[in-house]
Amino acid sequence: MGIIKFFAMNPVLAGLGFKCEKINMEGIEPPYFLLCNHASRMDQRLLLKSIQPYNMNYVIAIDSVHYRTITFTRWTGCIVKRKFTQDFNLIKNMKYCVENYKNPLMIYPEARYSFDGTPNYIPSSVGKMAKLLKVPVVIGLFYGNFICMPQWNKGKFHLRRPHVETKLICVATAEEVRTLSAEEINRRINETFVYDDFKYQLDNKIAIKYKKRAKGLHHILYQCCECGTEYEMYSEGTTLECRHCGKKWEMTEYGELAAHDGYTRFSHIPDWFKWERENVKREVEQGTYCIEDEIEVHTMPKNKYYAQGMGKFRHDMDGVHFTCNYYGEPFEMHLTPMELESIQIEFDHFGRSRRHKMGDCISVSKSDDSFWLHPVNIRDCVMKISFAAEELHTLSVNKIKRKADL
Repeated sequence: MGIIKFFAMNPVLAGLGFKCEKINMEGIEPPYFLLCNHASRMDQRLLLKSIQPYNMNYVIAIDSVHYRTITFTRWTGCIVKRKFTQDFNLIKNMKYCVENYKNPLMIYPEARYSFDGTPNYIPSSVGKMAKLLKVPVVIGLFYGNFICMPQWNKGKFHLRRPHVETKLICVATAEEVRTLSAEEINRRINETFVYDDFKYQLDNKIAIKYKKRAKGLHHILYQCCECGTEYEMYSEGTTLECRHCGKKWEMTEYGELAAHDGYTRFSHIPDWFKWERENVKREVEQGTYCIEDEIEVHTMPKNKYYAQGMGKFRHDMDGVHFTCNYYGEPFEMHLTPMELESIQIEFDHFGRSRRHKMGDCISVSKSDDSFWLHPVNIRDCVMKISFAAEELHTLSVNKIKRKADL
């Protein structure tokens, strides 16, 4: 592990001005429950640097090991699971780690990368998990990490080398974990788990001069904020444009948007992103939300993808429903909004080979297999599907709470 950590951290972080600030960490030693924001592929390097000299156990998604061996992944401290599924073996493995190893136990509570450099949904079960583990709860926040390699523009890190820093913040000691309620622990987590990488970039005047810095931005800004049209946004170089109304924006070196015609409704990218979510929330509350398309299907039972051909997909007020071939047999799957508190999505997702891209997709899982569903006819709809899954789950939970109150 010493050799792996040395070559994983030092060559990449050299010259980035890395620093780690520790808050309320006096007397806090591993094992502790470490909750980190998931910004880019640089996360683990920054984390290993921050927790030196300790090793780490951490939970990763099964698709993260498709180009590694599972043996190597486990050997380096990983616990593999399928995203957004209930997994009791995971709970037992996490409990085993804190009872037997003097390492931080790390999870990404958002369960996926940030899309706009701000927090995603954090489930309430995190506080319950902290109560079960009975160790200190620490928040790990990365800054500058997202802007160097966002999920919609993953390549050429060496051309975008910003100043990076981390914070380790203890929000509950072991004694507090034993005495506080899960709800109070969740409140502390949510109050502390706050970040905005585009604001960090602007405040610190970090210039990203990469000439393709806006490429892929249309994946998350799929709806024009001027004419309201969906799925007709395009990006290339440093420019984002709507091909329905012709509006264009320039992405500046400091991560802001500036309209070519002089009127900029959203200069801060997370504000535009939030506006899209509110539009989807409105559709869900009105009961009009629905996306339906043909899909290309791949499955991943272990660490390899298998092509299953074509299928049909529908996401509406009743949840996710799709049909496809499944190893030569007809298959149908339905997940209600209560069963799916969030949904994994990928942009330009890699297939069996890292060199082969399968396009945008959503992923859903059952206990022994994962499905990668690629919309065929509707471009750039996966971000809206992700918004809707969370809003549908929230709506369902609120309905149950109202019934309980009555």
